[in-house]
Amino acid sequence: MANWAFDVYSLGAGLTEWKSRLTFAMSTVNVERVRPALSPERKLSATALTGRNGILCRYFYFAMSLLLAAIVFSGFKRTVNENLLHPAIPRPLILWIHGAAFAGWVIFFICQSTLVRVHKVSWHRSIGWFGAGLATVMVPLGVTTAIVMARFDTVRLHQSGADAFLSIPFYDMIAFGVLIALAIVWRTKPELHRRLIFIATCGLMDAPVARFDYVFDNNLFFPLLDLLILLGVGRDVLVDRRVHKAYLYALPLLIVGQSLSVYMWRHNPSWWQGITHAILG
Repeated sequence: MANWAFDVYSLGAGLTEWKSRLTFAMSTVNVERVRPALSPERKLSATALTGRNGILCRYFYFAMSLLLAAIVFSGFKRTVNENLLHPAIPRPLILWIHGAAFAGWVIFFICQSTLVRVHKVSWHRSIGWFGAGLATVMVPLGVTTAIVMARFDTVRLHQSGADAFLSIPFYDMIAFGVLIALAIVWRTKPELHRRLIFIATCGLMDAPVARFDYVFDNNLFFPLLDLLILLGVGRDVLVDRRVHKAYLYALPLLIVGQSLSVYMWRHNPSWWQGITHAILG
């Protein structure tokens, strides 16, 4: 009888021990299941923002098109009334044409970014040829407008330094024209094409940001537009974890061109004076 009681006690103790082990194992399994369930949720927020199909990837170029439009509006609203709409001395007609063409490009950039965002790629490609034609007009139009306005500022407004300032719009049109030409050539490579269009459009922003006196007087318009381009670099780092070769090649060359054009404007070396005198007559 005593042996039987001892066996029952041993069996009960064994069951208690196995129960405690089972409870510990189940709690461990639950913890292991809960941790992975929480962790992807945290990762999901970062992925939703900077992942390959995240907000930054899908909406960056559309958002930048709106930002560039806001910069154009903010800059030109400071001077458009006195320099174009109600000037004391009427401006040449070509300035109106120039303004319409360049405003049209900003609208075109917004439309193209929107069409890509809503997956109307066929429309994007069709309208793209209109943009190619517009850009082809903008380059000689920009150069001609710069020359006409330099003569106007010198002869009619009696401003000094208008001839030396030609280096800025000349550089802008050279950079814009080259970038757009490359974008057309590589139109079948979307990742390269869109970045070239973006960089070319950012390059036009020196005109509106230079309407702020402090920016103009301290030669900050080129650094500011380079900051806009660097936003594209930042987008690549966050989304693709690398910088696209379009930025790696284009940005250093642009900075060299910008520095040279500012030097020609501010220092007006003799060789540049000879060129501008020949152009302006």
